[in-house]
Amino acid sequence: MAPGGLFWWIGAGVLIVLELISGSFYLLMIAFGFVAAALAHLAGAAADVQFVVAAAVALVAVLLLRRSRFGRRVRKEASSNPDVNLDIGQKVAVPAWLERRARADYRGAAWDVELAAGEPEDARIYEITELRGSCLVVVAARQ
Repeated sequence: MAPGGLFWWIGAGVLIVLELISGSFYLLMIAFGFVAAALAHLAGAAADVQFVVAAAVALVAVLLLRRSRFGRRVRKEASSNPDVNLDIGQKVAVPAWLERRARADYRGAAWDVELAAGEPEDARIYEITELRGSCLVVVAARQ
């Protein structure tokens, strides 16, 4: 194997290792371009053709990835995302409601609590679904 082809195979290997570390499929798509260029080298293509093949295959692979479900990241609002706010999903006891608002002790402090739309006021235990500033938005806890 000529040194030019070795460059493409080593580059593909490095990109695959980096992809495994980062968890991003985009580096894998670029590695596909490197593999295609290595195959073009084996077929006897000139260096400039190899670079065009690498770029074209990587570009097509990235565009296909973007259109797939793996290329779209669903972004949740930070106020209701349990990955950002560890209070989401926690339980809180609310003793009494006044116009769908209350004060409740949670984590050693008194918090404003707001009942989410359509939720009953007769439950004693509620689950936090969102944080709006210092106000907990809750729903009745499911048993």
